[in-house]
Amino acid sequence: MNADELTTLVVDTLDDMKAQDIRVLDVRGKTSVTDVMVIASGTSARQVRAQSERVIEKAKKVGIVPLGTEGEKEADWVLVDLGDVVVHLMQPDIRDFYHLEKLWSTAIVNDSETG
Repeated sequence: MNADELTTLVVDTLDDMKAQDIRVLDVRGKTSVTDVMVIASGTSARQVRAQSERVIEKAKKVGIVPLGTEGEKEADWVLVDLGDVVVHLMQPDIRDFYHLEKLWSTAIVNDSETG
């Protein structure tokens, strides 16, 4: 599965889980760590945790084993590293504070608000 297919899987999964403000950042050429970052918000620790668990479950079903996860216990910011795609799931206040979209200063590939 290539990065674009994996990104679609992640975004569809998060959309099904009612994630808010899903953003896809193409960071190829900006970092060697990953090709794509998906950033989304959940309204509570419970929702962020559930979103991360579902992303992991869906990835495993297609043969992608996460390289690592961070933050599941507190679930204010959970990172799921799927190799070519890194998923950041955050509660809104944490997302507003760190504003990863601005940090990476890259064009947004997909904006859930504009379709």
